[in-house]
Amino acid sequence: MSTDAIVLLKADHKEIKAVFKQFEQAGENATKAKGELVAKMIELLTAHTYLENEVLYPEVRRLLPDLEDDILESYEEHHVADVLCMELAALSPEAERFEAKTSVLIENVTHHIEEEEQDWFPKVRQGLGRKQLSELGELMLAKKKSAPRSPAQPSALKKTLDAVIK
Repeated sequence: MSTDAIVLLKADHKEIKAVFKQFEQAGENATKAKGELVAKMIELLTAHTYLENEVLYPEVRRLLPDLEDDILESYEEHHVADVLCMELAALSPEAERFEAKTSVLIENVTHHIEEEEQDWFPKVRQGLGRKQLSELGELMLAKKKSAPRSPAQPSALKKTLDAVIK
């Protein structure tokens, strides 16, 4: 198994997109299955964004300051996903806006993944090189074991609650 950070993140992206596809193909009356798929999405996205926010983004920001604007945009895209995940975690799959909210989450995350894979990852690979990406990947693998699986992370909780209540 590769320890290259970008290879690891692309593997996460593939797993996340597979769950998105299952949700989209579940059918109109698959409420229970859709609820389970959304729970899986929330778990995968929470762990994935944690690893990017805590490991990759700070290091890339430090080592490749020219990518600062990209990183700031990614943090904001993660925040939007965190808000949607928190709201979905509180909704019943039978709720009127459950499917619509899930569709918005899928659209936003798919856009984020495409930007990362097509634009940002190549810049990071060119700027850091194999050794540094392998070291970052090893750190990500170590942190993945204890990464949160719920959107109720302390760093996101206040902003998320504000977005839900207001």
